[in-house]
Amino acid sequence: MAITNIPDTMQAAQVVEFKKPHKVQEVPVPKDLFPNDLLIKVAVASLCHTDFMVQEGILGTKLPCTGSHEGAGTVIATGSDVEGFQAGDRVMAGIIYHPCGTCKDCLGPESYSQYCAHSAGYLGVTAAGFFAEYARIDASQAAKMPDRVSFQTAAPLACAGCTVWRGVVLTDPKAGDWIAIVGSGGGLGHLGIQFAKARGLRVIGIDAREEGLEMTRKAGADVIFDARKSHDEVVAEVQRVTNGEGVSFTINVSDAPKAMATSCAVTRMHGTVVQIAQPNEVVVPFQELIFRDIRVRGSLICSPEEARQMLRVVDEYKISVHTNPFHGLKEMKQLVELAEGGKMKGKGVIIMDPKQIEKEKASGLEMV
Repeated sequence: MAITNIPDTMQAAQVVEFKKPHKVQEVPVPKDLFPNDLLIKVAVASLCHTDFMVQEGILGTKLPCTGSHEGAGTVIATGSDVEGFQAGDRVMAGIIYHPCGTCKDCLGPESYSQYCAHSAGYLGVTAAGFFAEYARIDASQAAKMPDRVSFQTAAPLACAGCTVWRGVVLTDPKAGDWIAIVGSGGGLGHLGIQFAKARGLRVIGIDAREEGLEMTRKAGADVIFDARKSHDEVVAEVQRVTNGEGVSFTINVSDAPKAMATSCAVTRMHGTVVQIAQPNEVVVPFQELIFRDIRVRGSLICSPEEARQMLRVVDEYKISVHTNPFHGLKEMKQLVELAEGGKMKGKGVIIMDPKQIEKEKASGLEMV
């Protein structure tokens, strides 16, 4: 599709020097679409923990790089081979750009396809992301948004939602199972609670911040424990609630040094812990692995089809994403300060295009 009526340049927030703040500057609009590309007008871009890892220079990023790997917007142009998308579609973007399509992970199963090690990059990490007015994305990784799902909900779901959704479904839990989420009141944790409830699970939320405990309650956890109590107290309370067995599964989304030990200890013997948080080291006490046979799995985002399934669940169950909205790249500094100050409730987002938000409001639909 020919690209017309689009400016040649745009504003973008880029990492131009490691260990330094993003710099807002004028950059070219990526009009050179490959056959399977979409060009979107970004509506909302979200900040993630990974953005700070990019700033630190630990993810192999070549500079300059436009930040944010969580974005949603409207398609304004399509590549020559794109099927299933057209201008005007509202989409949640995928992180991966041009997976190879031929490696063992790409060939399946579907739930491993996001592990392609031969892609052309990861948007906002090693390729331009969504802290920009326009973004070029891969149609194969994008997901059409249900009519009632807002841009402000969809953008954080592109990574945070996809990541914790896969954590919930990875172990194929059954309705009625107990699941614990360590770090339950953060951006991923409060979504994990709602996803688990949508699957019919009973949820124990564990957090160590007042803001996190408040978010855990609002998200609907069945039982809430304060991790600031001693390790033994938290474990004993979980045992009491679960009739002495522990939970069937635990998802750890906390970077705290003892979070993994807590995650293992509250999990029943032979149970599974899914590690999602990314501290420098993940420390598992040997007793948990050997004496109790706790199985530990890592998990990374989710496949494109799993992302589309997640959006259907968000629509059906009216999953809410608690966001802290900032308006335009001029407020980038305030967003980062809130995140670094430890007082963030949920996810921080930047409204990149208020006109798209206004159009949603004018639709008359009850948006989630």
